[in-house]
Amino acid sequence: MEVWSVITSIIPAAIAYTMPLLMGALGGLYSERSGVTNLCIEGLMLTGCFASATVIYILQSAGFSYTGAIVIGILAAMAAAALLSVLHAVAAINLKSNQVISGTAINMLATALTLFLAQTITGSGNVTVLRGIVRQDIPVLSKIPLIGPLLFTRTYWTTWICLVIWALSYFLLYKTSFGLRLRACGEHPSAVASAGINVHRMRYTGVLLSGLLSGLGGACILATYAGEYNSTSGINGLGFLAIAALIFGQWKPLGILASTFFFGICMTIANMGRVIPVFQGIPTGYLGIFPYVATLIALVVSSKKSAAPLASGEPF
Repeated sequence: MEVWSVITSIIPAAIAYTMPLLMGALGGLYSERSGVTNLCIEGLMLTGCFASATVIYILQSAGFSYTGAIVIGILAAMAAAALLSVLHAVAAINLKSNQVISGTAINMLATALTLFLAQTITGSGNVTVLRGIVRQDIPVLSKIPLIGPLLFTRTYWTTWICLVIWALSYFLLYKTSFGLRLRACGEHPSAVASAGINVHRMRYTGVLLSGLLSGLGGACILATYAGEYNSTSGINGLGFLAIAALIFGQWKPLGILASTFFFGICMTIANMGRVIPVFQGIPTGYLGIFPYVATLIALVVSSKKSAAPLASGEPF
């Protein structure tokens, strides 16, 4: 019973930590499958987190309904991150610049810009929402033996939106002509161009989708377990963890879902270890670095089987 208690404590929290990572990694998948290396997921998620925090804070302070404020805040986060991703698209596609340097520059820009705006708006550099999304049990489904307590209790509605987006993305990438063209642009762009398909347009679409989904991931961090944009810690490197999950998942939707859930469990252990009896004997510092050590080990293990798109990072 004690083991089951630990499992029912970890899994629901792990799912909450998984969703932002899943959206960030899925955003990176669209970009890299189109042929554009995207290392600015961290900056895009940070921008989404800040934009949603600011919009939700302003609307809730003005007496707006908290659910409506959160929905509008999430949409604002997606729009802000998509707008920032345009810079990466222009640099990588039109200017044919080094995509690693472009992504790094956007990460730095996002960090500085959000910090400046947060200090200008609040003076403290932190933006805290008055009320985030409330966890709820799903009627009927939460009563199912075994899986009910794991999957359908204490859940956020954003979790199901993210899972629907993941399922639609799987269908879009592998069951539609759009997905075939997008993946072909990341493998053999010259062959795609010879078939009369605009490679630049497809790559722009991939990068913009990465911005939208990364912004959603940043908003999920804010509206669920974080509750604030913190200028000191940002999003604690979750964007880079999403990139690691993309690589560990071998640039495939199913692999990404599994790898982000694995990292979600690692983050849960790191953040909740002090209140779970099994992990209370482990020093806090070790728990804190656990997700990042696990990331390094995962990348080392998966590096020999890397299946990155052939033309990812190559200008066309």
